[in-house]
Amino acid sequence: MNIEKIEVTLTKVREKNPLVHNITNVVVTNFTANGLLALGASPVMAYAKDEVADMAKIAGALVLNIGTLSHDEIEAMLIAGKSASEHGVPIIFDPVGAGATPYRTETSRRIVDELQISILRGNAAEIANVIGTEWEIKGVDAGEGTGNVVELAQNAAKKLKTTVIITGKDDVITDGETTYLVHNGHPILTKVTGAGCLLSSVVGAFSAVEKDLIVASVSAITMYGVAAELAANQALDQGPGSFQVELLNKLASVSPGDIRQLAKVEKI
Repeated sequence: MNIEKIEVTLTKVREKNPLVHNITNVVVTNFTANGLLALGASPVMAYAKDEVADMAKIAGALVLNIGTLSHDEIEAMLIAGKSASEHGVPIIFDPVGAGATPYRTETSRRIVDELQISILRGNAAEIANVIGTEWEIKGVDAGEGTGNVVELAQNAAKKLKTTVIITGKDDVITDGETTYLVHNGHPILTKVTGAGCLLSSVVGAFSAVEKDLIVASVSAITMYGVAAELAANQALDQGPGSFQVELLNKLASVSPGDIRQLAKVEKI
């Protein structure tokens, strides 16, 4: 992908200030909102079944995250998702911990069955369990496993007819036909609760301003990885707490020039 497309998409997010409707988990709500604000997007956290349909239809994107599940929240996600689809709003789904318990796995599969998911983002174990492929999982965190992550992503994209992002040491983005690897990021991201959840919402912000979901996804993943690298350079020696704060700073300040200099994107 032409790196200029990533730079342009980042600029569009900041210029258009898209509204991102998040139904996300209680652990990460504040961090997600602050991350989106730092980036230049406009976050809203609306969960009540009485208003989610109205909120979803005016949003630029809808992000669904099952990190802390409840019956009411699932119903709200389905209501919001159906409204989003009716109004042409992209839906990003983060199946946190799919495979850890039958409830999470069944909920994830119900959501992809009942809604038109635009982008599915998770780690390898989560994506594997959504589509019924065996993969190692421990709690809500995944091991690297022994499978082919690129093949897994492509299979999931074809099966679900969606764009799939599998994040890990290297990030895979595919619609089943076109596939990219992004080699940006930093291991300390795994020490910050909610870093992946925020990333899903960042993908939502980019998909709100770019209709080509591959371009939106690669742009979001690359920008976030570059911001993480810059934050690590600034705060790594101080630990994950300082890194978390600096990540917010870098989401606000990362520039097209930073993208041009640091982006590591490979089409395969």
